[in-house]
Amino acid sequence: MYIIVGLGNPEKDYNNTRHNMGFNTINKLAKEFEIEVTKNKFKGLYGTGMIEGEKVILLKPQTYMNLSGESIKEIVQFYKLDMEQIIVIYDDIDIEPGVIKLRKSGGPGTHNGMKSVVHELNTQNFKRVRIGIGAPIEKEELIEYVIGAIPDEEKEKLEKGTDLAKEAIIEIIKNGMDKAMNKFN
Repeated sequence: MYIIVGLGNPEKDYNNTRHNMGFNTINKLAKEFEIEVTKNKFKGLYGTGMIEGEKVILLKPQTYMNLSGESIKEIVQFYKLDMEQIIVIYDDIDIEPGVIKLRKSGGPGTHNGMKSVVHELNTQNFKRVRIGIGAPIEKEELIEYVIGAIPDEEKEKLEKGTDLAKEAIIEIIKNGMDKAMNKFN
């Protein structure tokens, strides 16, 4: 079994933002594999289903980005999951828009949602799919950049990123992390 977590912010105001790439990928997986992500528990919305013959839980924490780890910790403890069974999907300003990077482990970088996840799980050893959103020209504009509306000219690239992330998740489940990394990195 895998728990696949997409990071994002829960309010409709954040739907069309760079910070919700994780939620957008979960939505695509849910649609393709007909998994309803509507159960409200573990400080999140979740649903269970099958992907490539493997039981999965799709989770969208509803705690806001900076506390995402609380939701993940609750569901991991409830299902007694190993870190090997966790995949976290999130936006990354250090990667070009539309490009993804897969990692088996590592630090949270500057991403506050990932800082929360690493803190709450007390480890950096879990799989992650990072979706590039690029960085703002001025560092001071970072918050507005990640939670502001996505300009039309950028939507296609970011859509490609979430499509690739969805395919990467399927590949991880089907053939393992190493093969997925070779294919997508």
